[in-house]
Amino acid sequence: MAINNIWVFAQVSNGAPTSASLELVTKARSLGGSVGVWVAGDGSAVAAALGAHGATKVYGVDYGSNLAGAAVASAMKSVIDAGDSPDLVMFPQSYEGRDVMSRLSVKLDRTVLTNNIDIVASGDSVTVTTPIFGGNTLVATTFTGGAPYLAAFRPKSFAPESTGGAAAAVQAVSVPDLGATGTAKVTAVHVEETTGPKLDEADIVVSGGRGLGESAKYELVEQLAKLLKGAPGASRAIVDAGWVPYSYQVGQTGKVVKPSVYIAAGISGATQHMVGMKGSKNIIAINKDKEAPIFGIADLGIVGDVHKVLPKLIEALQGR
Repeated sequence: MAINNIWVFAQVSNGAPTSASLELVTKARSLGGSVGVWVAGDGSAVAAALGAHGATKVYGVDYGSNLAGAAVASAMKSVIDAGDSPDLVMFPQSYEGRDVMSRLSVKLDRTVLTNNIDIVASGDSVTVTTPIFGGNTLVATTFTGGAPYLAAFRPKSFAPESTGGAAAAVQAVSVPDLGATGTAKVTAVHVEETTGPKLDEADIVVSGGRGLGESAKYELVEQLAKLLKGAPGASRAIVDAGWVPYSYQVGQTGKVVKPSVYIAAGISGATQHMVGMKGSKNIIAINKDKEAPIFGIADLGIVGDVHKVLPKLIEALQGR
């Protein structure tokens, strides 16, 4: 069995597919065959962007006040039951992606492989690559059960590339009866207000750690990030301490980032943190402990007090 039909679950933010979604569509296109993309909402609104990256069809699911994950998974199952079954379904490693994937897994009785960074399809063989032990070891796992194969991938695993193709065809898929799950309704949606680029999409990231000393000093990180038109991030230590929200956390249990420049201020370099940022093109570390593990992966290391280095750097940038 060759991989002829691939589905991708894509997330939409502010009317456009997320970067992680476009990465998966691009990768799916490279595997060959047709690429169908599922979105929770109006598929026609994103058909042009998805088509430009390789999608041949967009399945739009109007989930109303139902739980989006439950509605999309049920809609996928209904299309599969009707005979349009994919060989592979790819999901972003996100809350929404894992929600849809887990529900579809139960409905299809299929194994899922999560937290992957690569995929290879050869004939009837599909193999994914997963980092373990803090990213120090890569494991290749081949699906042996029946299709469709379900796999989730970390953001920044692939590069989104537009081919300039035409808008994808759009098919609206109705939501089947959700049974007891349908009794759960979304009554309100609260969107966190943010300024500047998103953490996992920013070209420059400035992260702060316990070395800042106190929560008030995190303002230095935010100020530097704003001057560099980047995004502020954080280590797990200061997120756990309540200095900043969890959405700022970079690391194995937070967000994986791969910016052009990553500045680690007062971060010693715990393994779980380095897993989330060691793929950055240029890493700058500022720490007064010259033995800090972060210096082992840094392209530029500054042994110094962040309370002195950051204000000087901010002052220099403001003077430009």
